[in-house]
Amino acid sequence: MRLTILGGGGFRVPLVHRALLDDARRDAPGRCTELVLHDTDSARMRVIASVLDAQAAGVPRAPSVRLAEDLDDALRGADFVFSAIRVGGTAGRVMDERIPLAEGVLGQETVGAGGVLYGLRTVLVATDIAERVARIAPDAWVINFTNPAGMVTEAMSAVLGPRVIGICDSPVGLVRRAARAAGADPESLTYDYVGLNHLGWLRSLTRDGEDLLPGLLRDEAALASFEEGKLFGARWLRALGALPNEYLHYYYFRRETLRSVMESAVTRGEFLDQQQGDFFTRAAAAPERSFELWEHTRLRREETYMAESRAATGGWERDTCDLDGGGYDQVALALMRAISADERTRLILNVPNGLTVPALDSAAIIETVCEVGAKGARPLPCAPLREDQLGLMLQLKAVERAAIEAALHEDRDAALRALALHPLVDSPAVAARILSRAGLG
Repeated sequence: MRLTILGGGGFRVPLVHRALLDDARRDAPGRCTELVLHDTDSARMRVIASVLDAQAAGVPRAPSVRLAEDLDDALRGADFVFSAIRVGGTAGRVMDERIPLAEGVLGQETVGAGGVLYGLRTVLVATDIAERVARIAPDAWVINFTNPAGMVTEAMSAVLGPRVIGICDSPVGLVRRAARAAGADPESLTYDYVGLNHLGWLRSLTRDGEDLLPGLLRDEAALASFEEGKLFGARWLRALGALPNEYLHYYYFRRETLRSVMESAVTRGEFLDQQQGDFFTRAAAAPERSFELWEHTRLRREETYMAESRAATGGWERDTCDLDGGGYDQVALALMRAISADERTRLILNVPNGLTVPALDSAAIIETVCEVGAKGARPLPCAPLREDQLGLMLQLKAVERAAIEAALHEDRDAALRALALHPLVDSPAVAARILSRAGLG
């Protein structure tokens, strides 16, 4: 099986490769035998290739790694295409964060005005990739991790239909942490999770017919033992009656989080821009140390994840069990196994809504529990959404669709709608100034 990674010079590519090596050690059915990397930055791609080479040392049946300078060459013959591109690089992310902050509103990679700016820059590129896949590798499955993942997956699905599936590591991390806090094995549970990417809620956690979530919400000590419990606090979680995705902290505690971001010496994008730039420079100069340098940099990256939100809630360190790289690599591999070997499983994925949320049309991309097999991913029915949950989903879906329209048709009115309708942007005048500062007004 051939896997192509677009954004093959990305810092997190070794995490996917690490999961592929686990399959190779087990000689898993349908395992990847060839990994093709493609990136617009060939120097970074070569550095990542040196990390993969060191990581695979001594591993029997490790997939071969090939670097493809040409996109069409990278796609040709692919069974799966993993899209993890960053249009504009980390320098673009810095601008996405700093421009809104200069107007007093949140700048973040996928949330708020920063997420809209990132989407406006990315959608057209992602759509072009989808069209190239449809032409060159029409039987390939595309797994999208490019942010904003829900918006980008929806744009690509207009070309590829159900053959593009979006993934994220936040929901699987939430389920894993909540199960551990409830004293249960995540593999023994079923659960109800629904929303949009970076805007979802875990609303039940069931073992042998018993929902463990109400008991967890009543147990302050258990809630204080994991990340979402610390972020949102026991009182608010009990009031919600659900466990929100960590990114909802930007919505529920917008004042506190904005203050924390404004008080930080550097934004998350600036930290990663400096950190990754330093890694790639040092690893290019000493390729024999590339894996060691990558692992050290990765650990620091995970330790500082969501640092502003943690600072806004008193400051605390991440648990060591949450520093292994997130989990999106495991979700991607589980998804590929399920499709290629028809290993039926359930995963939280970004897929067309179908009939899951009646208030949204069937083509809208939502993030929910899916049953996956050889024919792809099918969203499962979920309990009705509360009005507050549905309201946020509808408003953010309108934002996503306006941003897609703006990017595809160079429609400035749609771009203004996308920014001004976002609940974290408090004025159309502010939205217009943000667009002007970004060169889009």
